[in-house]
Amino acid sequence: MDFAWTAEQIALRQEAREVAVRAVERYGRSNDSWINGFSKDFAKEMADHGWIGMTWPVEYGGGGQPPINRLIVGEELIAAGAPIAAMWFADRQMGPTLVNYGTEDQQAEFLPGILSGETTWCIGMSEPNSGSDLASLTTTAIRDGDDFVVNGQKIWTSFGELADYCYLICRTDTEGPPHRGISEVIVPMDSPGIEVRPITDMTTNRHFCEVWFTDVRVPVANLVGIEGNAFKQTMAQLEHERGGIDRLVSNRALYEIALARADRSDPLVRQEIASIESGYRIGRILVTREVLRQAPAGFSAATKCFCTEHQIRVADFVAQTLGAEAMLWSDVIHGVVYAPGYTIMGGTSNIMRNILGERVLGLPREPR
Repeated sequence: MDFAWTAEQIALRQEAREVAVRAVERYGRSNDSWINGFSKDFAKEMADHGWIGMTWPVEYGGGGQPPINRLIVGEELIAAGAPIAAMWFADRQMGPTLVNYGTEDQQAEFLPGILSGETTWCIGMSEPNSGSDLASLTTTAIRDGDDFVVNGQKIWTSFGELADYCYLICRTDTEGPPHRGISEVIVPMDSPGIEVRPITDMTTNRHFCEVWFTDVRVPVANLVGIEGNAFKQTMAQLEHERGGIDRLVSNRALYEIALARADRSDPLVRQEIASIESGYRIGRILVTREVLRQAPAGFSAATKCFCTEHQIRVADFVAQTLGAEAMLWSDVIHGVVYAPGYTIMGGTSNIMRNILGERVLGLPREPR
């Protein structure tokens, strides 16, 4: 099937491409820029373009645009390596969650800062012994008068060191099944009792952090949605996270660099390029189905699997194309070395396949 873009969408893509090129000229190219390219200044520039909250309802300050427009802008910015990380999480997850589940006071307090690019958010989800199994988390938020008292530890919290707010997934009730008792609470990161330690990974990135909460007091008014019944809210967030264009084009800029140097007289190289190009087209169709809500519930697990495994194949192609040069440290190899993280962040491929089998295909669980 051939897809056709409207004249307005073609113009939007061209504008986004030009903005991305200028951003890379000013700030440098960021590998996996939606998670590594941090620039508050560029976040504010995004806001000036109206590219934060593009799809949010107009009555909440959003642009009221069709979701496909956000995909177009996001693809161009990420593929070029423009530094969008300071606003990406809040635009992708926190804002839509507050629109759908937040109180009017919460919307009035938090949405303007997101839309202007002024505030950065992190997500307090994974724990040392609770990675992809969200229901096993142990960080608690216990009511004490008008406050929750938060205790526990989070890990792999991107931008925990730089964020203004943490969107914390925690346990407000320890009784009953593990999926119950989970709540979502907004925690200001300057609250007393929070300790943040950045983690330097093998690529020298430091966006991942460990975060400790020790008797951190948070107003009960910062509870988002229904106390103890937030598991479905969190799953809805993960649908946005797992099925987005960022999971397909994170290292597209590296692919373009390698493509310019590849020996296309070699039929095996041409075959690999053709396969990768086909992968980009398939991945874009999968992401488009997610954006247009044409995919079955839970299918974002399949989209994430395909797209992130495709990105690993792209990284392998880049390394093979560079040959011996791939053994020398450079900004390109920095991106190549980062590739194994694609199939881990946001839920491992093993977990995604379990979700796909059990929740989408309805396959029986293996007896234990």
